[in-house]
Amino acid sequence: MGEKVVSDGFDLSARHRYRRKLKECLEAFGVLLDEGRFERPRNLMGLEIELNLADADGMPRMMNAEVLRRIGSKDFQTELGQFNLEVNIVPHRLAGRVFDQLAEELRTGLGYADRQAMEEGAGIVMIGILPTLTDEDLVSSNLTDVDRYTLLNDQIMASRGEEVVLDIEGVERLTRTSASIAPEAACTSVQLHLQVTPERFADVWNASQAVSAVQVAMGANSPFLFGRELWRESRIPLFLQATDTRPAELSAQGVRPRTWFGERWIGSVYDLFEENLRYFPSLLPICDDEDPHRVLGDGGIPALPELVLHNGTVYRWNRPVYAVTGGVPHLRVENRVLPAGPTVADVLANTALYYGLVRSLADEPRPVWSRLPFAAASANFDAACRHGIEAELTWPRAGRTGGLATVPAARLVQEELLPMAAAGLEAWGVEKGDRERCLGIIEERCRRRVNGASWQAAAYHRAVDSGLDREKALAAVTRRYCELARTGEPVHTWPPGA
Repeated sequence: MGEKVVSDGFDLSARHRYRRKLKECLEAFGVLLDEGRFERPRNLMGLEIELNLADADGMPRMMNAEVLRRIGSKDFQTELGQFNLEVNIVPHRLAGRVFDQLAEELRTGLGYADRQAMEEGAGIVMIGILPTLTDEDLVSSNLTDVDRYTLLNDQIMASRGEEVVLDIEGVERLTRTSASIAPEAACTSVQLHLQVTPERFADVWNASQAVSAVQVAMGANSPFLFGRELWRESRIPLFLQATDTRPAELSAQGVRPRTWFGERWIGSVYDLFEENLRYFPSLLPICDDEDPHRVLGDGGIPALPELVLHNGTVYRWNRPVYAVTGGVPHLRVENRVLPAGPTVADVLANTALYYGLVRSLADEPRPVWSRLPFAAASANFDAACRHGIEAELTWPRAGRTGGLATVPAARLVQEELLPMAAAGLEAWGVEKGDRERCLGIIEERCRRRVNGASWQAAAYHRAVDSGLDREKALAAVTRRYCELARTGEPVHTWPPGA
């Protein structure tokens, strides 16, 4: 008899081979760490932004292939849904007027893409979740026709063995089921990359985990899904539930979800790749011909394709990245907690806050993760996702007395974290005017208690109070959001109302 074929189409021998290759890759990765063969730091940062396509009425347009043909740039790529695009910015050195340079590049590139999209009857929208999306939009027929998306959908659904269940309770409650992972396409985010050495990785990753709640509290921009007002950053629970490979009984037993915050501070990047192997079965058990031990024995650098592929299907909010460029391996921390938008100014303010805080916290002689229990960091993240800029966060008290205090996120940022972020950006070598301009936006958000999510929610309630029904109110909010976003002015300056 032939090898047994499991329900997702991969036979058991393929899974066994893949598991063996994963172990070999992890061993080879350990050798690279021990031998110190990684690239030295160049203070490089990278930026990716996921985008939506919407028409003049604020409704999603399923036409990324047509828009990409018009744009004609490799900087723009497909994403999961046909109403999604992604723009990738070439790595920049964290120094000088880096944020000013990024602003110019982004405004030029996104402006060009927006004009090309308009030729197809669409426009570019930077937002965490497009408020006008409906059940009919997020179906498998609207997934981008790319093999990896189809395979990923098939594998997740086969692993679950049942429909995706969405159940999110916030200001209102949303319950839905889906026959595919298409709801994940509603989540459009910003990914921030920072290249680090192996010796520095654990400090930077731990710092990234600690500040994730602060990032979300300041930058939340996803309060609506399927016409319901949910969390201020509804993208987080939506992504978790839409990619969940666990059937209900495994979830109830405490099996870890593939999208997760984590459960402990780490001592090495090796810890994360080891957890990937230990806790998560393979979604895409595809083996490469590379023999990593032979490559090492010949003095080369293995690409470790199985380790990279498997890591790409574990959706940590701060993810380790291994890559080889020009024959030299390097490591990056990929920070994935932020939603897209509302404007380039807002995105870069969020970016400056992250890189500044991570540098300061990673440099501290008595690091925050030695004083903040991991469970508290996880609870902070949940609170920030639910309540946004109105969240209260637990943080170590300053000074020698120690202990923890629970304080409003806006006050924590204004009084303690903004000075730390400024010091961190100065340590990177970012010019004073550049860092003050970006962090000044964060300060004003705190002072006015306004970010993308709070603006959307307030505009929605004004529209409903004026007599519009739910659907028309959300459409009006989306149109006004797009209109104001095109001015380029940061969201805290926007006039209220739709």
